[in-house]
Amino acid sequence: MELIQDTPDLSAYLAADDAIDHDHPRVREVADRLAEEAQDSYAYARLAFDFVRDTIPHSQDSGDPRVTWRASDVLERRTGICYAKAHALAALLRAEDIPAALCYQRFDVVHGLVAVRLDGAWHRQDPRGNKPGVNAWFSLGREHLAFTPDRAAGETDYPELYAAPHPAVLDVLKAATDRPHLWEILPTAL
Repeated sequence: MELIQDTPDLSAYLAADDAIDHDHPRVREVADRLAEEAQDSYAYARLAFDFVRDTIPHSQDSGDPRVTWRASDVLERRTGICYAKAHALAALLRAEDIPAALCYQRFDVVHGLVAVRLDGAWHRQDPRGNKPGVNAWFSLGREHLAFTPDRAAGETDYPELYAAPHPAVLDVLKAATDRPHLWEILPTAL
C-alpha cells in the first residue's frame, strides 16, 4: 500500500498541537531520557515505540476507565487506547525531530497507528500494546502491526498520513466521559 501524506509539507509532521503536545515538560522529560540511551534516530524511534507499547497499558486491556487524548496526559497517567498511545508516540518522535504521522485502519471500529519517517520513507508502527494474540513490534521493513485487515470482511487500511489527529477520532476522545462511554461512540469509519 502506498502511504499518502495529507499535506506535502514535511514540517507539518514535526509540529506540536493540542493532542501531540511535544513541547510539554512531561513529553520533553521522557524524550530526553530516551534520547540519552539512543545512538541514532533509528535507535531512538525504536526505544520510543517500545516505551509506549510496553509501559503504557492499553486502557481496555487493563480495565482503566480513564480516557486520555493529549500525549502529555497519556505519559503522565500511563493509560490510553490506541489513538491516545499513537498521540504519545508521535509526540515523542517529534520531540526529537523525527517526522511522525497518524494513520488508521478500519475493523469494527477505527484503529489508530503511527507512521515514522526514517531512511526517506514512511513506516507504519502500532504501539497499541501486546497481549495474547497481538504481537506488534518496531520495523522499518515488513510491517508487524497488531492487526491485519480482512478485505473480504470489509476491513481496510487507510493510506492517508495525517499531521494531526483525524477530527472523528479527536472528537470522540474529547467527548467520552469514561472508557465504557468511549466504546459506545468510537468511529466506525473515517
